[in-house]
Amino acid sequence: QVQVVESGGGLVQPGGSLRLSCVASGRWFRIYTMRWYRQAPGEQRDVVAGITSGGRKNYADSVKGRFTISRDNAKNTVYLQMNSLKTEGTTVYYCNADTVTDDGVSLDAWGQGTLVTVSS
Repeated sequence: QVQVVESGGGLVQPGGSLRLSCVASGRWFRIYTMRWYRQAPGEQRDVVAGITSGGRKNYADSVKGRFTISRDNAKNTVYLQMNSLKTEGTTVYYCNADTVTDDGVSLDAWGQGTLVTVSS
């Protein structure tokens, strides 16, 4: 199965920046879309940004102009550049891959998450 692993989280002050990385490994036929989600304690997991295999990008309204999603297909990696982080608190950012395996099975692969804390 496809496995995705996030990294790059940490502690940042309000107004600061972080870059998250998500690396896909394993075997697959196609990765159609990769997305970043975030979830605060006691809250729903919401989509932050997505990028298709063709490079089409989408962002949640709350992060437009501040976050940038990008990809490096050669490295099977997607990035999330986060600028002007404002809301204080702890949030887990998850990477998700919408894939089809070599066996033709649709698979929605999730990473373990990386923790982002915004605090002054």
